[in-house]
Amino acid sequence: MLTLEKFEEAAEAVSNVTLETKLVFSEYFSAQTGNKVYFKPENLQYTGAYKVRGAYYKISTMTEEERAKGLITASAGNHAQGVAYAAKKFGAKAVVVMPTTTPLMKVNRTKSYGAEVVLYGDVYDEACEYAYQLAEENGYTFIHPFNDLTVATGQGTIAMEIVKELPTVDYILVPIGGGGLCTGVSTLAKLLNPSIKVIGVEPAGANCMQESLRQGKVVTLPKINTIADGTAVKTPGDLLLPYIQENVDDIITVEDTELIVAFLDMVENHKMVAENSGLLTVAALKHLNVKNKKVVSIISGGNMDVITMSSIVQHGLIQRDRIFTVSVLLPDKPGELVDVSSVIAGMQGNVIKLEHNQFVSINRNDAVELRITLEAFGTEHKHQIVNALEEKGYRPKVVKQKGIFQGS
Repeated sequence: MLTLEKFEEAAEAVSNVTLETKLVFSEYFSAQTGNKVYFKPENLQYTGAYKVRGAYYKISTMTEEERAKGLITASAGNHAQGVAYAAKKFGAKAVVVMPTTTPLMKVNRTKSYGAEVVLYGDVYDEACEYAYQLAEENGYTFIHPFNDLTVATGQGTIAMEIVKELPTVDYILVPIGGGGLCTGVSTLAKLLNPSIKVIGVEPAGANCMQESLRQGKVVTLPKINTIADGTAVKTPGDLLLPYIQENVDDIITVEDTELIVAFLDMVENHKMVAENSGLLTVAALKHLNVKNKKVVSIISGGNMDVITMSSIVQHGLIQRDRIFTVSVLLPDKPGELVDVSSVIAGMQGNVIKLEHNQFVSINRNDAVELRITLEAFGTEHKHQIVNALEEKGYRPKVVKQKGIFQGS
């Protein structure tokens, strides 16, 4: 049972390894949503995520004999670092099985805490199955990343901090992967104040908990597809489902494209980097059909490698029409490129890339194609530039993009 006494015990234990993550009020998102929006920035924890809470509390409850056997877990990254860091604090050996798709930064950070890392499987579920196998073969003590009530109790200490700092909180938004964080937070929140609404948030491409609630039993998704790798779970915890059913008021799903926009919003307005799973609750803010409420979004982690970050920034700029590619047709003769550039410069557009195709027509004198990738201030500015090119007779056509350095 998840009792108030156990949560208090966990809060005292995790204070040994957690940093104080004070709530951050967001003027930007408050104005956007009509609510008072606060962030609980667990991405600022020493390990870059909340997971150290559950891992440390779980290990603290083990016997010396259990710790001496060595600890093993499976994780897409954040729980891995939490277990590795906590195990180091207790002087215990830690083995972590991670999917082969895990970002390099998470792998290296886990190793830096002294853990042995084994890469196996394409998704968390496959890595977890192999971790169980290794535990049986070597006698390790297995620490499940979410389907463990002790771990969930450690994660739930976040709710105690939120309510202590903002006693009148109306809504708490919680990311859901396997359900450990949401179980702990929702259960403690209801114990402290039953009127608090707790909303779980899942990626639309990995909504295993939503489907399980819908069917009233644990459901395994046939496949998952999301950029939120920390919540890319096929099967939620069976020990957790009853608590989710009782304490979670609703589950919202968000598309990957929404996470991209949320990343840009957080970087530009709060100078804060959060990983895709941590951004779930930010993207979900616009889906809340309420006004004038005090809303806390838990930013669960910030462990994102720079390659992923670069890709998200590119796609985000494209989504917001701050980067776009336009194709124009012009005669193949000296001075035409200067004329096109003058039109764009006159509209304060900034050229990033040019592609010249002389073979679009058999008559080069009639027309050659010029593809221009450029920066704009947004959708309205983009339309102004395109209209200016149209007025000059260049027959502009906006080209669909997948990336800044991909014309189509």
